[in-house]
Amino acid sequence: MSIRPVKKSVAAQPTLEGAGVKLHRAFGFHEPRELDPFLLFDDFRNENPDDYLAGFPWHTHRGIETITYVLAGTVEHGDSLGNRGRLGAGDVQWMTAGSGIMHQEMPKGNQAGQMHGFQLWANLPAALKMTSPRYQDVPGSEIPELVDDDGTVIRIVVGDYLGKKGVIEGIAADPQYLDISVPPGKRKTFKIDAYRNAFAYVFAGSGSFRDASLPTGVLLEKQVDGEEVHVRDTSGNRTLVYFDTGDEVTVEAGDQGIRFLLISGKPLREPVAWHGPIVMNTREELITAVSELQAGTFIKESAANWRD
Repeated sequence: MSIRPVKKSVAAQPTLEGAGVKLHRAFGFHEPRELDPFLLFDDFRNENPDDYLAGFPWHTHRGIETITYVLAGTVEHGDSLGNRGRLGAGDVQWMTAGSGIMHQEMPKGNQAGQMHGFQLWANLPAALKMTSPRYQDVPGSEIPELVDDDGTVIRIVVGDYLGKKGVIEGIAADPQYLDISVPPGKRKTFKIDAYRNAFAYVFAGSGSFRDASLPTGVLLEKQVDGEEVHVRDTSGNRTLVYFDTGDEVTVEAGDQGIRFLLISGKPLREPVAWHGPIVMNTREELITAVSELQAGTFIKESAANWRD
């Protein structure tokens, strides 16, 4: 077994999106090969309704899949095909935009005004860019959990882990999306297939992602002027951690414990042509998509032939 070393860790950046929603973007609209097949990750946790109620009005998607995971509050969604739904605390939605869809997502806080959740974009391979759109909505009660004797909790949002399988199926990226809580001071190791690209996103508490061979509290080994230097790198709230290759990730929780998403997927290794919410493989395909938007032919499905 080999522990994945940390390549780097970065703080999610404040960003305005939709009709003026204040959120934090961990990555997106930069080098798409870095976390292939994933394109973008937004943390839309907020305590102030004025910062999120304007929501994400009607907009288009093509060539990608969006994964929305809600922790508090609700997100009401609808689309141009007449589909409507609502995601509550603990729920997840995997939307395959495929050939094209126009939809909206309108967040509402809970009684305390809290709106907490995340959205991840996953790329579709060239062969599935123009597949039929579909939704997979899963209530929180159907998301399997593993609870260790030491109190570690693993929610299997998507994919499978240690014999437990999430409800969502048929995803091109073959993803694993885990919501992990580790109690204070505990050190845990989690398996990840070596062929996947992987990242962690810390959203509560703090801890160190580290090489198991190093002393407690030490994360990385670097060479400085030919001498080995041990460096501690502690990740806290809203921190994105990029991992190098290997088949395990080790974390040591801080004094308050740590909660983080551990996400991995099979890289596509295909060219990416990206224009806002439309992600194709070539510039010509983007030009076609924009032309279809202007001509009113972007949506290929109709409400009459929609299938869940």
